[in-house]
Amino acid sequence: MTSIIPSAALLAHQGGWDEVALVGAPILLIIALLAVAKRRVDAQVAADQGDSKAPRNPG
Repeated sequence: MTSIIPSAALLAHQGGWDEVALVGAPILLIIALLAVAKRRVDAQVAADQGDSKAPRNPG
């Protein structure tokens, strides 16, 4: 009967992977959102710099 208790405790605790998922998933989501935002900002800056390098027509 003593062998059932440790396996039940292991199943109840899930070995720690669930805690890793609960902490890691939001962190990965934030990293992904920051990467997308940075890519958009970099594209906008590159577009703005491209516009400013073009010769302007007076008039």
